[in-house]
Amino acid sequence: MPFETVMYAVIRTGGKQYRVARNEVIEVEKLDAEPGATIAFDEVLLVGEGESATVGTPLVAGASVSATVLDQTRGEKVIVFKKRRRKNYRRRNGHRQYLTVVRVTDITLA
Repeated sequence: MPFETVMYAVIRTGGKQYRVARNEVIEVEKLDAEPGATIAFDEVLLVGEGESATVGTPLVAGASVSATVLDQTRGEKVIVFKKRRRKNYRRRNGHRQYLTVVRVTDITLA
């Protein structure tokens, strides 16, 4: 029973890299876009389908990934706790990262 090959790409946004496929929903660092807007990720590092892959040096020329913005949200709270032993020094701080939820609509390779 042969398995179906799915086109995928590795994109870079917000200082991080994400492996994405069509109709996949991912959370990326905040982008300036309203829900319902279409955005394009031009920093494509790799495009592949099945066993074959095109690796960029550093980017794949002419490749683009388009996505639709679903929501602007915030991530889970992260507690930052600093302590120096025997010095009565304790600092507690919290952080919630702003995120953009996107659905990948198309991967194009020109």
